[in-house]
Amino acid sequence: MGYAAMVKGQPLELFEYPSPELGRGQVRVSVTHCGVCHSDIHGMENYYGVVKFPFVPGHEIVGTVSELGPGVSEMSVGDRVGIGWQGRSCGKCKWCLKGEEQLCGEIAVAGVWTPYGGFSSSVVVDEKFAYRLPPGMQPHVAAVLMCAGLAVFTPLRKHAAGQDLKVAIAGIGGLGHLAIQFAHAMGCDVTVISSSPEKREQAMRYGADHFVDSGDKAQMRKAEYTFDMLLCTASGGIDWDVLLETLKWRGKVVLVGFPDMSFNSTPLVVHELTIAGSFLGTRAAMREMLEFAHAHNIKPEIELMPMSRVNDAIQRVREGKARYRIVLVNDTE
Repeated sequence: MGYAAMVKGQPLELFEYPSPELGRGQVRVSVTHCGVCHSDIHGMENYYGVVKFPFVPGHEIVGTVSELGPGVSEMSVGDRVGIGWQGRSCGKCKWCLKGEEQLCGEIAVAGVWTPYGGFSSSVVVDEKFAYRLPPGMQPHVAAVLMCAGLAVFTPLRKHAAGQDLKVAIAGIGGLGHLAIQFAHAMGCDVTVISSSPEKREQAMRYGADHFVDSGDKAQMRKAEYTFDMLLCTASGGIDWDVLLETLKWRGKVVLVGFPDMSFNSTPLVVHELTIAGSFLGTRAAMREMLEFAHAHNIKPEIELMPMSRVNDAIQRVREGKARYRIVLVNDTE
């Protein structure tokens, strides 16, 4: 049983379906908590063009392994696990063989919400995409880390960790407030660039060293040619021409969301800038992220809501009112 969009763009409604049979190497996980991510809303709207309806969203999952399929060797019934966006991979393409399953050629059907996601009583995934949680990690904290945590940890670890860099985080929402904490724990000099000056105190509390109001032209001019890397966690209202000017020569912009982009290419060419995307992360990165977050006490700001109020939660996310992530506690009978 779960909450499904029966057709594109419609609110979720209670939906009963037969529990999917377990294939080889798969486990069934009884869901206790599931975060609400903007990607769930994208799925409901079929933004990616790959969703089939009825559609049960949810991919920031924490629960307990309740059943093992044939050939399962790493998991046991009763294990407390977290599951992120990816629930399987083809296991055969060059990316899977390299251990970079997030780039699997069949990624469109690899989401945990195929066939049914985490806004439900249980999910079925390949055992290698279910991750044991560090002892003592709170389930609602782990739920958010399974997607948002991995999304920002991966590019910071790849491009910034251990390099004594000046890193800018654009946006201080659901992704940004975690990125600040991870970048600070990795030893970066962290600047937050935000259009919300009232969030300055919060940014500093999360570990930022500096704060720049993107609506203040004087502050943005002062920040020109300052940063080695800019991690963009914002999704809209971005003046890319101004933002690119904050990078040093050969600086790098890394996108972890899906913002619209339009800009003058001159600084990109003349300053030899790089724009890169970062999608999810490897299974090894997921395990490393969980341990790193636990060791450094990195925690998201969370609103807890019962799963029966999933549509209220989705509306808060749509309107940008969530501070900063919502986690649903399963009350599905």
